[in-house]
Amino acid sequence: MKKKQWADPSPNDQAEQHYLIEPRHLAGGGDLRHVSEFLRASGWKDQSMPGGPLAFASPDSSVRVSYDPYTQPGGWTIRGEATAQQETWVASLGRQAPVEIVAGLTDALTQPRTAHAPNPWAPLREQRWHPHHGEHFTATSPESGAWLQFHQTGPGQAYWWAGALNEHGQGWNATFSQTTPMHLVEAFTAALADPEPVMRPRGHVPPSQRIRTRSVSVRPSQLRAWQQGRVSAARAAAWARTTWATSRSRTAPAGRPYAAQGGRTR
Repeated sequence: MKKKQWADPSPNDQAEQHYLIEPRHLAGGGDLRHVSEFLRASGWKDQSMPGGPLAFASPDSSVRVSYDPYTQPGGWTIRGEATAQQETWVASLGRQAPVEIVAGLTDALTQPRTAHAPNPWAPLREQRWHPHHGEHFTATSPESGAWLQFHQTGPGQAYWWAGALNEHGQGWNATFSQTTPMHLVEAFTAALADPEPVMRPRGHVPPSQRIRTRSVSVRPSQLRAWQQGRVSAARAAAWARTTWATSRSRTAPAGRPYAAQGGRTR
């Protein structure tokens, strides 16, 4: 058997220095395409204006995801329109919220709900976050650099509040209206508490002594392959959902209400 011949790396595919950063909530914003390309591959409509804010709408136009760095304080806004089963809801995340954490929420928007009852505190408890039973129930990360709080001042006056800070002050904030679907808040907290480090290129590492970094050499082709793997997974899931919905519509008994043939359920 002949030995496999390996081509020499392309001159444009030389390894570049990157850094693995933990905790991830202090890693800085990151590449917006981590969020936008997944939404596009999942069938969301790109409504961004050239040179303007990023904007995507769900296939049924009921949810809109936008990123605006040009206003103050700027950042991410995710808004869901009211439906028969769901009140209007909104989530806002600051510009320095790591895209990997934002994607915890936005990825969940593209996926069907699971059968289990959501619990936003569960992922934090699993990663040994510290609970604080004060006026507003709060949980803080093991090194106290991030938090989640359910802030309630009265009946119907409540919201979820999360964020991170380092020795220089507050890094980013996130707020979720009380009406935000609980499974989305849980998806966010799971990404927030995930102990896996995130990667940033040289020159994009926050100047903080509260982060831990590890230098790695990565070729551009490797980065593209990782990004393409994420996009391909989103595209495959979108295709599977479309195929399943089409199959159900063809086999559903005549005369059944539309909601029973794939409409929203609680």
